[in-house]
Amino acid sequence: MNVTSDLLLSYQRPLKYSLSVLPCLFCLYVNIVMLFSLSRKPVFKESARYNVFAHLLLTDSLQLVLGMFLYSFAATGVKITSYACLFLVLISSLMAKLSPLNIAVMSLERYVAICFPLRHTEIATNRKTMVIIAIIWTAASVDPLAHLFVFVSHENVSLSELHICARNIIFKQKTYATLNIIFTVMCFVSVSVIIVYTYIAIIITVRSASHNTSKASKAHKTVLLHLLQFCLCLTSTLYGPIVSSLLANMNSVKANTIKYVFFLSLMIFPRCLSPLIYGLRDQQLRESFTYIFTFGLKKHSIKPCNAV
Repeated sequence: MNVTSDLLLSYQRPLKYSLSVLPCLFCLYVNIVMLFSLSRKPVFKESARYNVFAHLLLTDSLQLVLGMFLYSFAATGVKITSYACLFLVLISSLMAKLSPLNIAVMSLERYVAICFPLRHTEIATNRKTMVIIAIIWTAASVDPLAHLFVFVSHENVSLSELHICARNIIFKQKTYATLNIIFTVMCFVSVSVIIVYTYIAIIITVRSASHNTSKASKAHKTVLLHLLQFCLCLTSTLYGPIVSSLLANMNSVKANTIKYVFFLSLMIFPRCLSPLIYGLRDQQLRESFTYIFTFGLKKHSIKPCNAV
């Protein structure tokens, strides 16, 4: 019986690893193709909405790569130095914090486009978009920098010490959990208020609009999808604490299986939604994407851009 169970486990490990890495690679390919599609035409480069979308794709792709590396290290038992692990965990945390802030900016852009259409081109310029992106990077960096400061000040860790890289291993003190909770609550309350406000404002505009109702209706659906993705970002941010508390008293086989399910559903799946929610709903971007994705097998015709 023990031999049979050991044999099954030996087959399950590479299968689970493959089923985790392959979706990551596919999502990365989709994101890269979408980014390349955005870079091909001036109409995409000159639009603040597409620039923010490209930034979301870039940060989601980096989060996928880092998550894939960390999962691979944990699944294969690879040990790395404490400071290399610290770097990977902090950058991964930074990318995770950027996603909800980016979604809030995209909701605000749709709010301005629908509620203040005459001032949209004046407000949503590329220069202002770059400033906003710099601001959200600064805001998202507060939590990782605070973790780094506490780690350097209070941890006595050897540079050459090797161990399996995981957030709960590198950050053992309760101070880290407190910092993470404070920032997460502040971030997600602020983003929730922004998304709910923009959604209600756009709904009011849709109901009172007598012209261009299709564009307003699409914008209200887009913000609703922003809310869905924001909820998924919240669950993926809470992934570590949830898994740690649930699996504390569980045997290793069941714990690894649940970690695997959580990794697929909370870490990979939300990062694969951006191209589906935003990119493929835009007619012109969808045509450019499918043309590149199919290696030119599917021809596309140039049509007016259909805003989301």
